[in-house]
Amino acid sequence: NGKLSIGVDSNQNYIQPGSVLTSMLKRVDVAAYEVFKTGHDGSWKPGFKILGLAEDGVGWALDEHNAKLVTSAMKSKVEQVREGILSGKIKVHDYMSDNKCPVQ
Repeated sequence: NGKLSIGVDSNQNYIQPGSVLTSMLKRVDVAAYEVFKTGHDGSWKPGFKILGLAEDGVGWALDEHNAKLVTSAMKSKVEQVREGILSGKIKVHDYMSDNKCPVQ
């Protein structure tokens, strides 16, 4: 029907192959590994740790279920935006700071 969705939190591309453009990933595997690693080496400290793009704590899913939907131009743009965020050229607003989602 031409409508696409985007999964959230985990890879949901397999649920409706060809209908899920991608899934935005919260990399809980990376977070769990970091906790175990710091526990093992004795450097663990209680509190909050934010794992963002630079720490591979978030990402997007590209696999056999959505590969035909994502063009080379889309992949290039995603990489361009990723690099912009990592370099600081693109600022990502923290919604939790003021409960606003400004469009710029």
